[in-house]
Amino acid sequence: MKVARLTELISRAPWREAVTYRETWPHEYVLSEKDGQQELLEAVRERFRAGEGVACRFFRMKNTYLFIGDHKYWLMTHWDAIQPGVNYVLNRARLYRDRRDFVIQPGDTGKPEDYPAAPAFRG
Repeated sequence: MKVARLTELISRAPWREAVTYRETWPHEYVLSEKDGQQELLEAVRERFRAGEGVACRFFRMKNTYLFIGDHKYWLMTHWDAIQPGVNYVLNRARLYRDRRDFVIQPGDTGKPEDYPAAPAFRG
């Protein structure tokens, strides 16, 4: 799939604000089935299959993220385990353009004044 098609799908998706982490790690999401975003979900999965995902951590949780434009995208289910006809969540968050885009660590609330001084452990 061409990048232009993926960005078109992203721009047409009905992104909604996620209530979870609203005050600390704001992000948005769409639902693959409920929002009719099966094509977008498949386009993102295609990029993961092509090896474009980046392994990162959100505190203790490991996940794979896809960086496109000013956002990072992730799934709550591993992209390879997705089944047709099941409703999946595709999340996105604006990039911070610092190490928080790769490793979120204890003490970092997403607010500039709480940014940890110690480097993030990437192990």
